[in-house]
Amino acid sequence: MTAFTVVNGQIYTPGLAIVDAPQPSTPLGGGTLHVALDVSGNGQLSLSPSDDAPTRFHEITLFLTSSEKEKNLTISNGTSIDSDDKKSPYVGPILDLEPSSTVKHVNWIWPDCFVGEGDGDGDSDSARGNYNISMHQGFRWNGTDYYTVFDLPISVSNGIEESDDRVDCALLENQYEPGVMAASNQSIPEQPWVGEGAETVVIDDESGAQRVKSVKGLWWVVAGLVLCTYL
Repeated sequence: MTAFTVVNGQIYTPGLAIVDAPQPSTPLGGGTLHVALDVSGNGQLSLSPSDDAPTRFHEITLFLTSSEKEKNLTISNGTSIDSDDKKSPYVGPILDLEPSSTVKHVNWIWPDCFVGEGDGDGDSDSARGNYNISMHQGFRWNGTDYYTVFDLPISVSNGIEESDDRVDCALLENQYEPGVMAASNQSIPEQPWVGEGAETVVIDDESGAQRVKSVKGLWWVVAGLVLCTYL
């Protein structure tokens, strides 16, 4: 089972970022993978904090990972792309996107290994299938620095057409090392922005069935999995 704290459609992470889109276990396809992140704590954080601010972001990076396919693809690794080539393999630093906006919109062009009809094509040689949008957050909260990893499940199962804009997946691939990722994940005593009465959507990882529980947002990390207490 995987648990997510959801308030008015927003998904609260074990960090400062709030996910506006996509929703957990959404079937995705089309031209791009779109991820929308609120980086203001719904208006509680400055977009230009001082270096010594007690609560602030350091960095957000995103990867697309799959235990089934043993893949780890870069969506945004926090570096700028120094290239005259119009085809950018990954997105630049997330916190630098739309400087005046509290919501950062990440639009990542699907690489060519995800091209498919969306008709249940289950070719074992295809990269299509179940993935996690793996969000890595470096941040300071109440004077303490943290590094957390949050996995949001999606399904790459809708149609993705061929396009000259799609890069070779090899340009985005990293070593798939789930143990290293789990070891780097730190605990945070509670979710910064969640109050009483938030709903936690619990998803069965095999069937996709959902159920809702009322919860106060307290988080911990066990073996790299983000969990939430039920109070």
